Amino acid sequence: MRLLGIFAPGGDQTYRRGAKVIVRTDRGLEAGEVLVEASERSAGALKNPVEGPLLRQMTADDVNEMRRIQEQGREEFQTCQRCIGESGLEMELVDVEHIFGGERVVVYYLADGRVDFRQLVKTLAGEFQTRVEMRQIGVRDEAKLMADFGDCGQPVCCNSHLVEMPPVSMKMAKLQKATLDPTKISGRCGRLKCCLRYEYDTYEQLQKLLPAVGSRVMTSAGRGKSFLNNCLWKPKIIVACWSTWPTSSPRPTPRPASLRRLPTMHEPIPSMLDLIRHDKRYRLEAYLFVFEALHFAQTALGLGRYSESEPPHQPMPEPEQDERGPQRHVTGQELCEAIRRYALEQYGFMAKTVLNSWGVRSTGDFGEIVFNLIRIGRMRKTRHDRREDFNNVYDFETAFQEFKITME
Repeated sequence: MRLLGIFAPGGDQTYRRGAKVIVRTDRGLEAGEVLVEASERSAGALKNPVEGPLLRQMTADDVNEMRRIQEQGREEFQTCQRCIGESGLEMELVDVEHIFGGERVVVYYLADGRVDFRQLVKTLAGEFQTRVEMRQIGVRDEAKLMADFGDCGQPVCCNSHLVEMPPVSMKMAKLQKATLDPTKISGRCGRLKCCLRYEYDTYEQLQKLLPAVGSRVMTSAGRGKSFLNNCLWKPKIIVACWSTWPTSSPRPTPRPASLRRLPTMHEPIPSMLDLIRHDKRYRLEAYLFVFEALHFAQTALGLGRYSESEPPHQPMPEPEQDERGPQRHVTGQELCEAIRRYALEQYGFMAKTVLNSWGVRSTGDFGEIVFNLIRIGRMRKTRHDRREDFNNVYDFETAFQEFKITME
């Protein structure tokens, strides 16, 4: 079991970070690793830390003894497993820990309720010739002891940096727009992933700053009504705006706007909501993200060529004059690449997970989204554009693994 503590070295001896050392705890002599100096800040982050003296740096004999204990631990596990089977107790053996100094052997186990293991302790004490401590743990502690890597490819949090297990609820997953599929949001322990908790407080604060769906707001385009808010998307809300009207006159068809105007979003937002109601494969965020990526392709990447487009399948009112001038035509393959790069820029190594949560699992899905928008008059196409242009542009399993963190 991984424990964090504060240990005082004797004399004027100094130790470097990562040094292997021998310390004394209330359990006996134990092997450990130096992490950081126990400053007021670092010590304040620990709750009820283990304390004791730091005896010495590990010698060659200590290293050999540690290896012997690890090899002996496999035999002790089998012995303990056999004794549990012979006793007929309803318990599941998880791990057996042999303290470095030999003062005791700690047996970790799972059980639905209390177990009378008094006779088992006597049997094990006779087998190991030392003190035996039985410790009942939960499934999260089991993962902390036995798990190695999580779904993200990193070492599991509970076995690397978490000191205590934070409470996690489905409310946190819903606020972050995560998929509610238990197989996707559950960790190695079978419970909700601890990482759902990490940024929840920030998302909750952002959510409070955004207007509620259905509320009236004022934007640079005029007054409007909030249709969608998303605290994860920079943050942003979708607003249907209209000009000032007399109370006795009927409202004109609302014109879309947002706190940051979306490119080519000139039609009322209800048409997209109708599209989503009829085609439930993709979430609204997927359509909005394609618009964002198209703008990213034309401006940031300079993709596309100037070309006249065919009229849309449905009449589309003339938009307000666009200060950017004529728009460049982007091919299906260029748009797929722009989406890939924009997703990596926005979401990093979580890009694939985010797209999957919106219903997008292949480049062919981008084609379906684009042609859905063409059908309702939100995008234009040339006579050369086809759905097949989006098929198999790249493999989703490997295309989003190029994320890198750059330090300035």
